[in-house]
Amino acid sequence: MECERTELQEGAWVDYYQSFYSNDEADAIYAQLRDELEWEHRDILVFGKPVKQPRLVAWAGDIEYRYSGQTLPVYPMASILTKIQNQLELATGCSFNHVLLNYYRDGRDNMGMHADDERELGLNPVIAALSFGVDRRFLLKCKNSAKRETPTSILLQGGSLIVMGGTIQHTWRHGVPKAGRLDQGRINLIFRQLKWAPGERPRD
Repeated sequence: MECERTELQEGAWVDYYQSFYSNDEADAIYAQLRDELEWEHRDILVFGKPVKQPRLVAWAGDIEYRYSGQTLPVYPMASILTKIQNQLELATGCSFNHVLLNYYRDGRDNMGMHADDERELGLNPVIAALSFGVDRRFLLKCKNSAKRETPTSILLQGGSLIVMGGTIQHTWRHGVPKAGRLDQGRINLIFRQLKWAPGERPRD
């Protein structure tokens, strides 16, 4: 399986697998996730005020996960997610215990620039994200760069895998911008290894 590594500033890196799944496999997984999972339209805190996320979410894992002022409770993994996780762990050599899914219904749904730097992820976590559905741009920008500097852009295709590692969650931000009048959907799965639940001490 071909992997393209991008070495970024500040000790960060990104691996991109353009065809982790074939087109037919990716299309089938997209339809199953879209139709079978329980999607929620949840609030997040923006400048201290609750607003609806510009996308739908689902999740699974045996540890709570807190981000943007909300806590996702423990939720069992559907069989399709367990199968995907096993394939992902085999390919990357990394272990994961939580998955957050984002459903971008059309080009208006988006993800603002941010970093996955929650304390529960530990120092320099490896985070893997799979994409299904329509292609969308993924932006990366170094926290120490000038505001006007053009972000690094990667086109995430359906069936692709991106793995972020090194210092990236502490030195870079990433996001998925709006895509104009795009009327097709995209689902991405973000696999993380949570070290402990919010408010707990680190697990052994």
